[in-house]
Amino acid sequence: MDAEFWHSRWAANRIGFHQNDTNPMLERFWPEVKAMREDVVLVPMCGKSLDMTWLAEKHNQVIGIELSEIAVRAYFSEHLYTPLVTPLGNGQSLYEFDEISIYCGDFFSTRIEPTDVVYDRAALIAMPEAMRQMYVEKLLSLVKPGGRILLVTVDYPQHEMDGPPFSVAKEEVERLFEGYQIRHLSREEGDENHPRIQRGVSRFAEEAWLISL
Repeated sequence: MDAEFWHSRWAANRIGFHQNDTNPMLERFWPEVKAMREDVVLVPMCGKSLDMTWLAEKHNQVIGIELSEIAVRAYFSEHLYTPLVTPLGNGQSLYEFDEISIYCGDFFSTRIEPTDVVYDRAALIAMPEAMRQMYVEKLLSLVKPGGRILLVTVDYPQHEMDGPPFSVAKEEVERLFEGYQIRHLSREEGDENHPRIQRGVSRFAEEAWLISL
């Protein structure tokens, strides 16, 4: 997906991917990451996710990266935060308030110091297949040796629905993170009441993974 796709989605408020509560997978499996309060947490393509706030209650520094300035501004305004905004050049800005920092700009050109842990609920599954290897290589460059990634993916017959979110099956997760320790934490199958299945997808599952570097 190109940048214009995401800019147009936020501009039109077509953000069905945004969740109005903390993601249950995050609450359930974050203890498996065994992250300390002082560990720096990275959330790629964070949008205006409430997961950022949940993580900031447990860690001294949470860093988001988000393309859309609309999303970044919405996050801070909806929480009644007034961030410090620092222009970084090349169309990028840094928004900071207490434990939370959000880099507004293209993920692939964002430069930050490597972090300790990553929470990826919305980034990998936002990438079409042709971009996933490049995304993972960039992501791994932003994680310290010994770091951990809590990854959430979805699995469904791709031909039955246009992404995003895109289906990323077990075999692809194993290929993308080959050489690292991959632990499958959970697979939760949607029932007939799941919104995606009600729209005609024959099956839809959400999966959680712990990847150790």
